[in-house]
Amino acid sequence: MGFFKQLFNFYINSSIHVALSVYALSRMTLLYYGLPYDEPVLYFNFYATITGYNFVKYFGIAKFYHKSLTQWLRLIQLFSLLCFLLMFYYVVQLTQETLYYVSIFATLTFLYAIPFLPQQTFLDKHKNLRSIKGLKIYLIALIWTGVTVLLPLINNKVLFNVDVLISFVQRFLFVFALMLPFEIRDLKRDDLKLSTIPQVLGIYKTKIIGGFVLLTICILQFFKNTNSPAFSLILVLIMLLTFLLILISKKEQRLYFSSFFVEGIPIIWCLIVCFVI
Repeated sequence: MGFFKQLFNFYINSSIHVALSVYALSRMTLLYYGLPYDEPVLYFNFYATITGYNFVKYFGIAKFYHKSLTQWLRLIQLFSLLCFLLMFYYVVQLTQETLYYVSIFATLTFLYAIPFLPQQTFLDKHKNLRSIKGLKIYLIALIWTGVTVLLPLINNKVLFNVDVLISFVQRFLFVFALMLPFEIRDLKRDDLKLSTIPQVLGIYKTKIIGGFVLLTICILQFFKNTNSPAFSLILVLIMLLTFLLILISKKEQRLYFSSFFVEGIPIIWCLIVCFVI
């Protein structure tokens, strides 16, 4: 039993689960627009997510404690290196235009973790983008939306239109809502200067905002020119599930409530679409 628990912990801590969520949202974009399975962009997003998330999560630890890293962290480092090499294998298969957008989101991810501006510009000692007051949730939503909506469409030369714009806004709002349980969980450890939504408005109003955002996603669906009833019904059901998890979110959460169940919603969404549509 201990082995499976360690394996599950590695699955979560090495960012495989979050990478599967990004993969699932990218796949959803291809499915909605009737595009073929695009292995380079899907696998690039998967391996880039592991590389990026592990870089953000463990950069500080590796920087200051590289000589005394624990065994599990060394294992994650080796795993991340392998994913980086696989990411590079797929990135060279993307179109030139896609690579341009990849560079933008890669830069944002890098600046999210690395100190790059003077101390007085920031509110704490970290001096990176995630330290800027109230920015974190919007930056994460923007990066997720870019890589799961724009990259699959650009790599398949889909022209931008109203439907694409609506999809972009919907995905941004969905990731925003998905982040709220994490923001509620982190109330007990986030610096007050970060001014996260629960810190500013409280947990109750945060949940109301989550419900409003998810309702907006459902309403926007009916403004699309290409609107499959099956896709729309599944979307509404997923938004209801997301709202339920937001409602039961609290500051004292079970260990994997957000990092497994909440973050797994895109995977469930994609599986339902793949089996039903």
